[in-house]
Amino acid sequence: QSQVVESGGALVQPGGSLRLSCAASGFNFDTYAIGWFRQAPGKERERVLCIGRSGVSTDLDSDVLGRFSGSRSNANNTAYLQMTGLKPEDTAVYHCAAHSSGFFCPSGGMNYWGKGTLVNVSS
Repeated sequence: QSQVVESGGALVQPGGSLRLSCAASGFNFDTYAIGWFRQAPGKERERVLCIGRSGVSTDLDSDVLGRFSGSRSNANNTAYLQMTGLKPEDTAVYHCAAHSSGFFCPSGGMNYWGKGTLVNVSS
């Protein structure tokens, strides 16, 4: 069974940092692009960034530029989202998803989605 599973969500104070993980199984992880998305309460899902199969992050949302970064370990079939300078408005359920193109992360066309992990930024 092909799947991705997120972990690492937590309650964190404003200004804090957190690293989320996305563990993949059942497909050729190193050929897929991995996207990180988030959905805040009452809002639509938005893409945070896309990590190509080479490890280069693209399509960073303007709200997270300079604060968030993506990376991956193809040896461990895992992708990461490093978040720093967290703000209350970053509070959301964060999902990772995989796309077979290896380069793109279209919100409506990802092949595999995780169930998400909750990040709550609050004092």
